[in-house]
Amino acid sequence: MTSHDPISLTTVSAGFIQDWLDALKSRCTPEAMTSLLERSGLQSSPMASTQRVTLEEIARLYQLATPETGDEMMGLWSRPIRPRALQHLVTVQREASSLVSALYRFSTFWNLLLDDFHLDLQNGPEEVELALVPYSNETHPQRFGHMLILKLAHGLLSWLGGSETTVKEVRFAFSRPDFAADYAVVFPCPVEFDAPQTSILFDPRQFNRPITRSPAEASVFLERAPIDWIFTGSRAHTNSLRVRAFLYGTAWQSCQLPDAAHALKMTPRTLNRRLKEEGTSFQDIKDALRRDIAVRALQQGTDSIEQIAFDTGFSAPANFHRAFRKWTKRTPGSYRL
Repeated sequence: MTSHDPISLTTVSAGFIQDWLDALKSRCTPEAMTSLLERSGLQSSPMASTQRVTLEEIARLYQLATPETGDEMMGLWSRPIRPRALQHLVTVQREASSLVSALYRFSTFWNLLLDDFHLDLQNGPEEVELALVPYSNETHPQRFGHMLILKLAHGLLSWLGGSETTVKEVRFAFSRPDFAADYAVVFPCPVEFDAPQTSILFDPRQFNRPITRSPAEASVFLERAPIDWIFTGSRAHTNSLRVRAFLYGTAWQSCQLPDAAHALKMTPRTLNRRLKEEGTSFQDIKDALRRDIAVRALQQGTDSIEQIAFDTGFSAPANFHRAFRKWTKRTPGSYRL
């Protein structure tokens, strides 16, 4: 990810990672947990669910926590995933004869390691489904863990095939959370909640791409983890992220809904309806982009708050302060690193 990538500017709510933080505490002393959060740029004190977390902070926490806990899934599963497991998984994937074979190897790999769930692969002519099935009906899904393992499957397929693998749908076996909109950052497809089981669905006709990744490319993929397999740069994302990408690449301050609709080759009415179906609006997306640009600029610390207010379209710093507190429940100064 780079600073010029609209996805890299994206933030998610603190609620999106709270299950992960709770799981991570089971692998750390309180002192170690505080240190991990501080070094990753996150607050060591309890975070409000409305606080925004950058994707860089998530990646940094993963990269710090994995070696220090000795668990490459950081407490998300009942059994620790020992160091070098993901390196072995990437090696096994890279040696697969096809993407379908890679997905099968993915399921068998995790079925050797997980105690609470097993991965069930259904390979049909019209649809391929990878499902996470509990061994016991009393086993409850860990929301961040379920998201992460589905995204690892998708990220690996995309990396192996050299381009984003299209996802038909993602289904989660838990209720729709307050931070449901954050899943659009991760998955380029419709997301369903309250499903019988957690699963990810693909169109098998796209699985004819060859696997040509070299050992050197595998090393880079692992060194950058989890960036390249969680936050892939899809152009097939939901309409909300397509609008966001358009705004980021144009004069977004003056851009209106008809401009975005024209760029996306649909009528303003159609775009407005589709955004509403995704639980958002053009103005919400525009405000979220302003917020995330502001958070990034505040963390970089090179511009004054007054300059950031001007750059994000506010006529006065006081108006920026009010809007920022509404967005994040924090002051702009509290985001300074």
